[in-house]
Amino acid sequence: MATVLLNGEPIGVGGRFPRVGDTAHSFMLVDTNLGDVPLSKFIGKRKIIAVVPSVDAEIGLKITRRLESIADGFPNTKSFVVSVDTPYAMARVIATEGIRKVHLLSTLRGRDFHKDYGVMITDVPLSGMMSTALFGLDENDTVLFAELVQDVNAEPNYDKLAEAMLAQE
Repeated sequence: MATVLLNGEPIGVGGRFPRVGDTAHSFMLVDTNLGDVPLSKFIGKRKIIAVVPSVDAEIGLKITRRLESIADGFPNTKSFVVSVDTPYAMARVIATEGIRKVHLLSTLRGRDFHKDYGVMITDVPLSGMMSTALFGLDENDTVLFAELVQDVNAEPNYDKLAEAMLAQE
């Protein structure tokens, strides 16, 4: 089990965090229209997957906005933000923030994602939510970049993500 910080206090994070070189675990998440979205839908495309506790939280919004602003810099790449939020809350954020390039996905019917991606917060007050993380995958879902952010309320290292993703073109 990993440990990250929340407001300076350690909290446990369970599951198996993917490492660079691993094949990313398949998933079935839910989009804003309540449709099922499998990872396999994007085979042949590179993927950036940001995991946040909530898109309504300040950190979730920051990461979503940042991915939206840098999405065009990654050719043949789909960008996602995954959270435990309802599809309705995600749709509201998309409309309010003008998100067009980043797909927001919910673990509404895909709770295995928490464990399969090693982001399952196990300690209160956020147990059941996910810790902040960032992944970069190639066209065949091989992990090129993986960061479990050491503070739930901090942003990941976008420069290291870009370095890993763009080096593999």
